[in-house]
Amino acid sequence: MATEVDQAKTAMDKAIEATENNFIGIRTGRANPALLNGIVVNYYGAPTPLKQLATIGVPESRTLSVSPFDQSQAAAIEKAIRDSDLGVNPNRDGNVIRITLPELTEERRRDYVKIAKEKAEEGKISVRNIRRKTREAIEKAQKDGDMSEDDRDRLYKELDAITKKSSDAIDSLLASKEKEILSI
Repeated sequence: MATEVDQAKTAMDKAIEATENNFIGIRTGRANPALLNGIVVNYYGAPTPLKQLATIGVPESRTLSVSPFDQSQAAAIEKAIRDSDLGVNPNRDGNVIRITLPELTEERRRDYVKIAKEKAEEGKISVRNIRRKTREAIEKAQKDGDMSEDDRDRLYKELDAITKKSSDAIDSLLASKEKEILSI
């Protein structure tokens, strides 16, 4: 039955990792190639992620450069970036598309902090759901006679410790992301 707790730990680690990946897409004061991860380009009629069609670089702290592998698709890539929810206006400089990220206002920074808190809460909900399902599995095993009440209580304590550790890890990620967003 300890495998149930081990499986829960693995699932919670994945929830933490997913939360961390969600944080990467939230804009801070600096340019980050991960900001373009969600952009999909219509590549010869097929929706294709931008990172499969171009090299993305950071030449300056607030500038991204996108170099398409297929130069004939530069206009489609530029259009996809313009139509995205990033709120930026890309400029094409020959074969390179440059994206200058505007300076964040205090109000916009606070909006991004709210988004980060929502993503963290989603991660915590995921962790709590994993905990609930694991507790149900342990309870069922105890009712079926596969384990004693003492074993059940011991597994509950282990599960609660793992849950707290995972929740604290998400809080730590949120605190560092919040600091990153609010720093000018």
